Amino acid sequence: MSVLEHVAENVRRLRTAAGLSQQALAETADVSRRMLVGIESGDANVSLNTLDRIAEALQVSFADLVKAPARDLRRIEALAWSGSTPGSQAVLLATAPAAHDVELWAWTLMPGDRYTSGADPAGWHEMFYVIEGRLTVELPSGEQAIDAGDFFVFPSDCRYAYRNDGETPLRFIRNVVH
Repeated sequence: MSVLEHVAENVRRLRTAAGLSQQALAETADVSRRMLVGIESGDANVSLNTLDRIAEALQVSFADLVKAPARDLRRIEALAWSGSTPGSQAVLLATAPAAHDVELWAWTLMPGDRYTSGADPAGWHEMFYVIEGRLTVELPSGEQAIDAGDFFVFPSDCRYAYRNDGETPLRFIRNVVH
């Protein structure tokens, strides 16, 4: 089962359990009803930002939307994003209960690829540890370059992007704390 099928099943199940119509969830999550229908049927290629808004509207974690049913709840290992260049990907590895949710991701960005995100809710942070290559993070305050073996933490309540300007694959670990 693909991550889109997990998302489709989970959104439909969680929406129904919350007693929401598709229209009500679409309005609360600020997505079109057409997009929500596509997500629930497994046909829509949905952005991570849209999934974040749907999770917030359903009052569940992002991990609750993408995880496979009947698995160890901490291990997710779901491919959640594929870049425009073959090999660029983000895999949500795990989640752990905390005062708030924490997500652990393994990212690969191929040379020249870029990931763009809308602002997260206030209080969210991202933490990176670069394994291989050089990660460039685009923030409103300017760009931050993080080399292999180094890390960076920032509040993610603003628009931001990651990119690989190098000529080799970039691999990094990303934690999202909310």
